[in-house]
Amino acid sequence: MKSTSSLSLIAGVVALAAVTGFAALNVPDGSAPAEAKTSSRLPVERTSLLCPAPGLSDLSETAYTAYTPPNKGGGSGTAGTAELLASAKDGEKAHKPDEEDGKGEKDEKDKGKKGAGKDKPVVSLKEPGTPATGKASGADSPALVGTATGRLAPGWTAQQTTTVEAGDGRGLLGIGCTVPDTDFWFPAASTAKTREDYVHLTNPDDTAAVADIELYGPEGSLKSDVGEGITVPAGSGVRVLISTLTSKAVDDVTVHVTTRAGRVGAAVRTADDTTGSDWLAASAEPAGTVVLPGIPADATSVRLVAFAPGDDDADLRIKLVGKSGTITPAGHEELHVKSNMTAALDLKDLTRGEAGSLMLVPAEKSRATPVVAALRVVRGTGDKREVGYIPATGPVGARATVADNRAKASVLSLTAPAAAGTVEVTASAGSGGGTPVSKTYKIPAGTTLAVTPPVPAGLKGTYALTVETRSGGPVHAARTLTEKVNGIEMFTVQTLTDDRGTVEVPAARQDLSVLDD
Repeated sequence: MKSTSSLSLIAGVVALAAVTGFAALNVPDGSAPAEAKTSSRLPVERTSLLCPAPGLSDLSETAYTAYTPPNKGGGSGTAGTAELLASAKDGEKAHKPDEEDGKGEKDEKDKGKKGAGKDKPVVSLKEPGTPATGKASGADSPALVGTATGRLAPGWTAQQTTTVEAGDGRGLLGIGCTVPDTDFWFPAASTAKTREDYVHLTNPDDTAAVADIELYGPEGSLKSDVGEGITVPAGSGVRVLISTLTSKAVDDVTVHVTTRAGRVGAAVRTADDTTGSDWLAASAEPAGTVVLPGIPADATSVRLVAFAPGDDDADLRIKLVGKSGTITPAGHEELHVKSNMTAALDLKDLTRGEAGSLMLVPAEKSRATPVVAALRVVRGTGDKREVGYIPATGPVGARATVADNRAKASVLSLTAPAAAGTVEVTASAGSGGGTPVSKTYKIPAGTTLAVTPPVPAGLKGTYALTVETRSGGPVHAARTLTEKVNGIEMFTVQTLTDDRGTVEVPAARQDLSVLDD
């Protein structure tokens, strides 16, 4: 008869692979497993997302939208759940560099037990294909901790969009809620006196996380002991004003967040005296060639910030990928980035009325030094200027989704930097009603295609856009959302990356059905 323990082992391996993307199977007698001959891709069965605390203004209104695209492969047989819940509010107070470690430990013991699971969900998604929404108001709204399981997990995404109508922090602030991790890079932050930038850290787990924040300016590391060992209580979040981590006021700073214990979601909220505020999402992992998609056609100022985290300097050629092809901007041909130093370049009105994307490539193909990068983009003039950020991002891959789209307010940028690509863009049903619609786009090699995306028929509420690669590529994408408030064209840009809704699961390396008790 088949061993119960053997069958349990098989089930456990498959489940682990579906959640983590990796599993190894060893034979119970300790012998080496046979070489795997085949593998398959299965839908993930559990996904976590973290949304930072919205902001510091009593005038803010925040909209949350969660969405899971229909999974054509069927996904898990279980119905599953997908909820965004409020974190422990008391953990969201500002981190002060002079706080004693013991106080952080007390926060974890006394406050962390209030984790997300005991409150009513801010957003609860019921089924794939239809977005769910929620709202929050004011400065004291907490970070959200979310988990999706079963058939709601593959491709689950959530968008946080905050409108601040007035004040220094005014703006349309948008960010895709992040997957917890242990390493994040944020070029384009600042400790200048005109800026008030916070790092937001959110911990999804039931044990405390410990994070370190490093800052790098144009002359290298900005030394600071107070950025080390920051405790993030269980099921909660903290925010850190980065100007309190150093005595130097620096216009262009790269922020590096790592964890020495646990994992977090990380994001940087920027605020400027004259151009308002927005979220700065993490750059893609360091790479020799990076793409920053979706510069609006009417950008009046574009500033590039790059950082080389390794031991080698980086010499980069700057390429503008536009509607008609790829060019090298006159007067801005190259950027030299010294090792562990932040480099910045003012590209002014780079796009000149035509939407585009930026690509950084090695000046010498044989010397591809990994870098991270981001763009600080300004639209408007005078007291009607508004800021947004575009981090370097990977391609959409098999499928990528962005939520919280609104009729006549979204622009989708599709970039094929190397080879021509074809994608299918699907507008979901609306959160309050509407019929999904799809459209196919062909992007010639070396171009950026900026389009008004399809809108579901009979739309009520907001909707999601899902981009799927059909051929060619790779294709990079970004969505610009615009809202006119008090005469200011407020905007925010979110990049789209592969949702990793499926994972490759190795086949069992040995048939265990022959094993007996």
